[in-house]
Amino acid sequence: MSIFDRNGFDDLLAKWPGVTFVDQWDSHVAKVGGKVFAVLGNSDNWRLVVKCSEESFEILTSLEGIGQAPYFAKRKWISIADHSPLEREELEHYVRRSYDVVASGLTKKLRTELGIAIS
Repeated sequence: MSIFDRNGFDDLLAKWPGVTFVDQWDSHVAKVGGKVFAVLGNSDNWRLVVKCSEESFEILTSLEGIGQAPYFAKRKWISIADHSPLEREELEHYVRRSYDVVASGLTKKLRTELGIAIS
Protein backbone atom coordinates (compact mmCIF):
# COMPACT_ATOMS: atom_id res chain seq x y z
CA MET A 1 0.00 0.00 0.00
CA SER A 2 1.36 3.41 -0.96
CA ILE A 3 1.68 6.40 1.33
CA PHE A 4 -0.01 8.33 -1.50
CA ASP A 5 -3.10 6.17 -0.93
CA ARG A 6 -5.39 7.39 1.85
CA ASN A 7 -5.46 3.97 3.54
CA GLY A 8 -1.68 3.64 3.38
CA PHE A 9 -1.27 7.19 4.69
CA ASP A 10 -3.63 6.51 7.60
CA ASP A 11 -2.15 3.09 8.41
CA LEU A 12 1.37 4.51 8.73
CA LEU A 13 0.57 7.72 10.60
CA ALA A 14 -2.12 6.38 12.94
CA LYS A 15 0.56 4.34 14.76
CA TRP A 16 2.21 7.48 16.09
CA PRO A 17 1.07 9.04 19.41
CA GLY A 18 -1.43 11.89 19.28
CA VAL A 19 -2.14 11.75 15.53
CA THR A 20 -5.58 12.80 14.33
CA PHE A 21 -6.97 13.14 10.82
CA VAL A 22 -9.32 15.71 9.35
CA ASP A 23 -10.54 16.45 5.86
CA GLN A 24 -9.96 20.11 5.03
CA TRP A 25 -8.63 22.20 2.16
CA ASP A 26 -9.86 19.49 -0.25
CA SER A 27 -7.20 17.25 1.32
CA HIS A 28 -6.68 14.63 4.02
CA VAL A 29 -4.71 16.27 6.84
CA ALA A 30 -2.69 14.65 9.64
CA LYS A 31 -2.24 16.63 12.83
CA VAL A 32 -0.48 16.15 16.13
CA GLY A 33 -1.70 18.21 19.06
CA GLY A 34 -3.93 20.12 16.65
CA LYS A 35 -0.96 21.17 14.47
CA VAL A 36 -0.61 20.08 10.83
CA PHE A 37 2.39 17.91 10.01
CA ALA A 38 1.32 16.15 6.79
CA VAL A 39 -1.22 16.74 4.04
CA LEU A 40 -2.32 14.23 1.42
CA GLY A 41 -3.86 16.03 -1.52
CA ASN A 42 -7.07 14.55 -2.91
CA SER A 43 -6.71 14.71 -6.66
CA ASP A 44 -5.71 12.73 -9.72
CA ASN A 45 -2.12 13.93 -9.22
CA TRP A 46 -1.46 12.83 -5.63
CA ARG A 47 0.79 15.07 -3.56
CA LEU A 48 2.17 14.76 -0.08
CA VAL A 49 3.03 17.93 1.85
CA VAL A 50 5.40 17.81 4.84
CA LYS A 51 7.63 20.11 6.88
CA CYS A 52 11.39 19.58 6.63
CA SER A 53 14.69 21.08 7.74
CA GLU A 54 16.29 23.95 5.81
CA GLU A 55 19.02 21.65 4.52
CA SER A 56 16.54 19.00 3.39
CA PHE A 57 14.40 21.70 1.78
CA GLU A 58 17.31 22.84 -0.42
CA ILE A 59 18.23 19.29 -1.42
CA LEU A 60 14.72 17.94 -1.96
CA THR A 61 13.36 20.87 -3.94
CA SER A 62 16.14 20.36 -6.45
CA LEU A 63 14.66 16.95 -7.34
CA GLU A 64 12.03 16.42 -10.01
CA GLY A 65 8.53 16.11 -8.57
CA ILE A 66 9.33 17.99 -5.35
CA GLY A 67 8.81 21.70 -4.76
CA GLN A 68 7.86 24.30 -2.19
CA ALA A 69 4.35 23.58 -1.01
CA PRO A 70 1.77 26.06 -2.28
CA TYR A 71 -0.35 27.90 0.31
CA PHE A 72 2.21 27.32 3.06
CA ALA A 73 3.65 30.79 3.55
CA LYS A 74 6.72 29.71 5.49
CA ARG A 75 9.62 27.88 3.92
CA LYS A 76 10.50 24.35 4.86
CA TRP A 77 7.19 22.88 3.63
CA ILE A 78 7.60 20.71 0.57
CA SER A 79 5.13 19.16 -1.84
CA ILE A 80 6.11 15.69 -3.06
CA ALA A 81 4.43 14.31 -6.18
CA ASP A 82 3.69 10.60 -6.38
CA HIS A 83 6.14 10.36 -9.29
CA SER A 84 9.07 11.83 -7.30
CA PRO A 85 12.28 9.77 -7.18
CA LEU A 86 11.97 9.10 -3.42
CA GLU A 87 11.59 5.48 -2.30
CA ARG A 88 8.89 4.48 0.20
CA GLU A 89 11.38 4.36 3.09
CA GLU A 90 12.57 7.87 2.27
CA LEU A 91 9.00 9.17 2.10
CA GLU A 92 8.22 7.59 5.46
CA HIS A 93 11.39 9.13 6.91
CA TYR A 94 10.41 12.64 5.81
CA VAL A 95 6.84 12.26 7.08
CA ARG A 96 8.17 11.04 10.44
CA ARG A 97 10.64 13.95 10.60
CA SER A 98 7.77 16.35 9.94
CA TYR A 99 5.81 14.74 12.79
CA ASP A 100 8.84 15.01 15.12
CA VAL A 101 9.49 18.66 14.24
CA VAL A 102 5.87 19.68 14.78
CA ALA A 103 5.48 17.55 17.95
CA SER A 104 8.65 19.07 19.43
CA GLY A 105 6.98 22.49 19.19
CA LEU A 106 4.08 21.41 21.39
CA THR A 107 4.10 22.21 25.08
CA LYS A 108 5.69 19.63 27.36
CA LYS A 109 2.33 19.20 29.07
CA LEU A 110 0.53 18.44 25.81
CA ARG A 111 3.27 16.05 24.67
CA THR A 112 2.94 14.21 27.97
CA GLU A 113 -0.87 14.04 27.63
CA LEU A 114 -0.51 12.65 24.10
CA GLY A 115 2.17 10.15 25.11
CA ILE A 116 4.85 11.71 22.91
CA ALA A 117 8.45 11.22 24.05
CA ILE A 118 10.79 13.88 22.64
CA SER A 119 14.49 13.49 23.34
